[in-house]
Amino acid sequence: MIKHCFLAAAAVLLLVVASPARSSAQQVPSAVTSDPAPDKAHPPTTAVPDIPSHGARLFAVILLAAGEGPHPTVLLMHGFPGNEQNMDLAQSIRRAGWNVVAPHYRGSWGSGGNFSFGNSIEDTQAVLQFVREPENLKKYSIDPKKIVIIGHSMGGFMAAYAGSHDPGVAAVGLISAWNIGATATRTPKMSADPEFREDASRLAGTTPEELDDEAHKNASQWNFVDYAPMLKDRPVLVLESDDGLTADDKAMADALRKAGDSRVTEQHIATDHVYSGQRIALQAAVVDWLETLR
Repeated sequence: MIKHCFLAAAAVLLLVVASPARSSAQQVPSAVTSDPAPDKAHPPTTAVPDIPSHGARLFAVILLAAGEGPHPTVLLMHGFPGNEQNMDLAQSIRRAGWNVVAPHYRGSWGSGGNFSFGNSIEDTQAVLQFVREPENLKKYSIDPKKIVIIGHSMGGFMAAYAGSHDPGVAAVGLISAWNIGATATRTPKMSADPEFREDASRLAGTTPEELDDEAHKNASQWNFVDYAPMLKDRPVLVLESDDGLTADDKAMADALRKAGDSRVTEQHIATDHVYSGQRIALQAAVVDWLETLR
């Protein structure tokens, strides 16, 4: 998982004024702090399907919300390599009445195939296709008109890419999103960074050098700020933290507003890349935003 956007971007944080995670007057949503009343007819459940993607099996967990469906559904995409799975966030989203689909990209966390950034783009699209298949809409009680993609770190890039290239995605949430193309443009050799190398070592079928080369070859196509015009007609959540990625994330929010998107929600939470000290604030921000989409 990219916790810092390398030294070149770290200095930009000095220009950012961090706002408090939540003011004392704001109420934390009940879905974050307490379980809903039991629904004996339609209790919450969990499914663990294998999602096919280009000849490989993606391991996934689907948290199914309580109550009679169909339910709005969140695709929750993890980062690079996905040390933080955000399952506490997934549970809060489910308690708020949403299904949550949490997949693993090829070559990560037991999924088949080889990891690459390009494969992860394809995998995200494969998950979208899976949840829209008629039998799965029925099986998992999914509302096809209310499918939202939320991604953390590299998953934020995947959410921005998939959402911008798929007008059927209802909304996109970016949590400390890693702008792969912009980072590659600024950083001649990402694979020289010890953290990048350590993260890559947890992924199958690739090397730090191969991922570095792939990012640089595709840098001009993988700058998510360029996707803003394709997202301008949909709600977008942009959450930032003190991790060196803030400048790119703010640039995305600004580009969306400049493109005419009047439904951009931007918030800075003063904590690290995985929101270690502000997990409740993270969950509250996401659940509050999802509530506006109903």
